[in-house]
This record gives sequence, C-alpha cells and structure tokens, in this order.
Amino acid sequence: MVFGWRRTRKASKNHNDEDRKMELVIPRHFICPISLDLMKDPVTLSSGITYDRESIESWLQNGNFSCPVTNQILTSFDQIPNHSLRKLIQDWCVENRNSGVERIPTPRIPISSVDITDLLQKLDSSVKVLDKSECSSLVQKMKKWSDESELNRRSIIAHRSGVVLASAFCEFSTDSVERNADILKEISSLMNEMMFPMDLETQFYLGSTSSLTSMVWFLNSRDFSSKHNSIITLKRLLSSDSNSDHNSDHAESLSKIEGVNQVLFNLIKDPISPTITKSSLTIIFHLLSSSTIKSEFVELGLIPLLLEIIVDSEKNICETALGVFDKLCDSEKGREEAYSNALTWPVLVKKILRVSELATEFSVSAIWKLMSKYGRREEKLAVAVMAEALQFGAFQKLVLLLQVGCSDDTKEKATELLKLMNPYRNGLECIDSVDFKHLKRSF
Repeated sequence: MVFGWRRTRKASKNHNDEDRKMELVIPRHFICPISLDLMKDPVTLSSGITYDRESIESWLQNGNFSCPVTNQILTSFDQIPNHSLRKLIQDWCVENRNSGVERIPTPRIPISSVDITDLLQKLDSSVKVLDKSECSSLVQKMKKWSDESELNRRSIIAHRSGVVLASAFCEFSTDSVERNADILKEISSLMNEMMFPMDLETQFYLGSTSSLTSMVWFLNSRDFSSKHNSIITLKRLLSSDSNSDHNSDHAESLSKIEGVNQVLFNLIKDPISPTITKSSLTIIFHLLSSSTIKSEFVELGLIPLLLEIIVDSEKNICETALGVFDKLCDSEKGREEAYSNALTWPVLVKKILRVSELATEFSVSAIWKLMSKYGRREEKLAVAVMAEALQFGAFQKLVLLLQVGCSDDTKEKATELLKLMNPYRNGLECIDSVDFKHLKRSF
C-alpha cells in the first residue's frame, strides 16, 4: 500500500506527463494503523503498538477492550506518549516542507484527573464563600482546558463538573442575580458550551427557584449570549422531565416565576434567532399543563402568532409550533380563538403530510379537538365549522393519510373526523388535486 501526498506541478512545454505529478511516500511507521493517516500525537498501548491518540481513543470509547492490530486484550488503557516517534515525524515534515507537507504541532499534554479534581475542589470552595474573582479565574481555566482538546473536554465532563457548575450557578443566583450577573454569565456560558449531562443533581440545582429566576432575568436582558445560554439551559432542563423516571416537575416551578410567560411570548413575537425561537416554543410546550397557563398564553395572542409561524417556517420550528397550538386547543379559550382565525383551517389542513409525521399528528389532533367539540354544539355552528374545513380539503387529506399510514392514535382521530364530516360533504367539498400527486409522504 502506498501512503503519500500528491503534488501537481504546473505544466510547461519542458515537462512531460510523467514529470507533472510527484508523489511523496510517508514512512510506514509514521502511519496510524487505524486511520491510515500521518500520526499527530502517537501514543503506545500496553500491547506495544503505537496509534494516533484520537483514533485509539475513539476505538476504546466504542467499547473495544483489545488492541486493533494484535487483537490481544489490553491489560491497561493507559496511552503512553511516544515522544521519540513524534519528534521523528515532525523532523520528517520539516524536511519535506517544500513538497507541501506542514509540520504537525507539538500536542498539548492532556489534563490529568488530579488537575481536574483539584480545580473542582477549589471552585467549590470559592463558591461557598461567594468569591467571584477566584470563581471566575477557575471557570476561565476550565474553559481554556476544554478548548485545548476534545479529550480534555470529555475528561472534565467525566468528573461531574456539571454538578459543580450548576451548584455554583444556584449559589450566586440565591445571593443576588444583579450583583453576580457577570460570574453567572460565565458559568452559564461554560455549561452551555460543554453540554454537560443533565443528571438528577444538576437538575436539582438548575431547577431551584433562584436558578430559574436568574435565567428568566437573563432572558429579559439585552445581552444576546445571556439570552441564548439561558434559553438553551431551560429547554434542556424541562426536556429532562419527560426523559426521566422521576417526578420532578421543573415546568411547574418555572411557571411560577413572575413574567416568564410574557418574556417567552416576546422572544417568539420578536425573533432573535431560530435557536431561541425553537427553544422558546419547546419551553412553552412543556409549560402548557394547566388551563390557567393556557388561558394566559391565549390572552397574550399566541394563537394567531403560532399560525403565522406555521405558515412558513423550517421543519423543527413548524413541528413545535403545531405542538403548542394543539395543546392550546385543549382549552375553551384556545378553541374559540382558533375558530375565529381565518388561517386555522387552511394551515392545519395544509400541513398534513407536508412537513413530517410528527407535524401531521399535531395537525390532526388539533383538527380533532376543534371539530369534536364543535360537532356537539347546535347544528348551525357545526355546519359552519365543518363547511370551512371541507372547503379546504380536510376530508380528502384525511382519507389520503389513512391510505399512506399513520400511528394508531392519529388513525383513530382521522377515522372519527371522517365520520363527523361525512354528513356535510354534499356541495361543500373543494378538492385540491395537488395533494393527490404523491401518495408517498415527503418525510
């Protein structure tokens, strides 16, 4: 097997085709047996075989316990830096720089477990006495380590640094958000960049009233990074409830923070970025557990705002907006607002089989809630509702959905809707032929 760089020289009249290409062969012992690339940070395992650090780390993290070359079980997972080989590789790169080879930089030594533990202990101690200066210095040092290499970042996370940072955020928030705003920003930024796992202890600290109040305070600030970090943290915190076997309800705690509904509504009404919009919608989705909260968002004008978003937005935002709209239709106020909006039926019907399976489920669910409730009212009102839905092709869309296939719950709702609409079909239907061009779903 030949390993090498190919360097093409500019053709001229004095050069034939054979001279136009030159190949530089890399010495075999400079090649990583896994990646088959030039090693940048050679390390030797207990088996005596040398690999590039990044490649062998990926191998071990995937649950492999043997040496890739010898297949023998490793007696130790220690990776000993092969400084002699690295120096030879660097010298070879320098010697061949005229052939387009760049010298590999000397890799930084990974942070040791002792260093990380020591830093976290110091950070914990500085937080207990609310020493902002020391805490800031340690947070910046942790960020510097994390930025140096992916190995450092994983090692820091493995030492449960997220719990220490979440605890620090909670302590400084409890003391005073305004007085500790700068250090809270630094902690929040590092937590977001590192993407620490939201284990139960981390959730406990970030789900405290003081931490939640602090994040809402940042959502009201003018600083973009503070808004972004806080909304992402809140989204992950609330999403962790639905993925946990425990009954901690952070959504209920957040709903009690003064002004949270208004600030979330404002972030959607006056969009700053797709990430913030999507996260705000996701948080609202988790908040809509009580009729009181639903009514508050309806009164703020969320129904027409959602319909405008759903009309022309990218997939993820459209799905979440439809989910929020569907939840709002659980309340009488939400349904009344939806009935009175001219966009309701065309938007809901249009999104069936157009965005994704999840978007289709939310659309059908919202239509089912609107029709099944109104279908039981007096005849004139029922006719008005059914007529509007039929004129936008709801019946044909639902028939098509059953033909294509859907979840059992959606199938049940679609079947019931077809039964409700069938008596009103004569003279009211408007068939959109575009919807029948493709029987296969576009998702």
